[in-house]
Amino acid sequence: MTMINAGDNVDPLEVRKFDKLASRWWDPEGEFKPLHRLNPVRIGYVAERAVIAGSRCLDIGCGGGLLTEGLAQLGADVTGIDMAGGPLTVARMHQEISGLEGIRYLESSAEQLALDEAGLYDTVTCMEVLEHVPDPASLVAACRQLVKPGGNIFLSTINRNPKSFLMAIVGAEYVLGMLPRSTHEYARFIKPSELRRWSLQAGLHFRHLCGMTYSPFSGDFALSDDVDVNYLMHLSAPE
Repeated sequence: MTMINAGDNVDPLEVRKFDKLASRWWDPEGEFKPLHRLNPVRIGYVAERAVIAGSRCLDIGCGGGLLTEGLAQLGADVTGIDMAGGPLTVARMHQEISGLEGIRYLESSAEQLALDEAGLYDTVTCMEVLEHVPDPASLVAACRQLVKPGGNIFLSTINRNPKSFLMAIVGAEYVLGMLPRSTHEYARFIKPSELRRWSLQAGLHFRHLCGMTYSPFSGDFALSDDVDVNYLMHLSAPE
C-alpha cells in the first residue's frame, strides 16, 4: 500500500490562483461556469453509485462548495476541505445563504486530515483536484486512508493526450474563454492508467470509469464512454 506524506501536498501558486477568483465562485456565468455545468453530472454519478442520504461524506478540494452543497442537499453530513482560504470563506458565506445544515468546512490537506480522521467517511470525493497538486499519488493514498472499509471514492481529472491539450487548454482557455488562461498545466494531466495504478498501489478496488463530454451547442456536460478529456473514476476500499 502506498504511504502518504503527512506534509502539505499543495502548490502555493495554485492556491493563490484560486484565492484570487474566490469571490466569483458562485457566479454561474463567471470563471467557474464549467464547474457549474459539470456539477449536476458529478453529483448524479456519485448518487447513482453510492448511498448518500444519511452518510458521512468528504469533499476534498471543495473550493467554494459547489459539490459540497450538492451532497448536503442529498442528505449527507459533509466535510469540505481546501487549502485556499478565500474559496473556503466564500463557501461558508454561501452556506449561510443556502441555509444548508450538516456542512463543515476546514482549511486542511487530505494528508493532514487523514492523521486525525482516518476511516471516518462513507464516501470521499476529489473532483478536479488531482491535476493541481504536486503529488497526486499521495492524494489518492490519503483518500484511501480517510474512507471507511467498503466505502466509496470518486475521482475526476483530465486525461493527458493531444486531444485533451486542444480541448481543455487551447479550446477552453484561449478560444472559448471558458476558463482563465493558465488554469491548467498540460504536464499535470493524468492518464486513467496512471490513476488506476496509484489506486491499486493504495489498496483500492477499481469499480468504474467514464468520461464527461462537453457539447458546444448546448453548453452542457454529459456522461459518456469517451475518456479522452474529462473523466470520472469510481473506486472502493476493501471491506
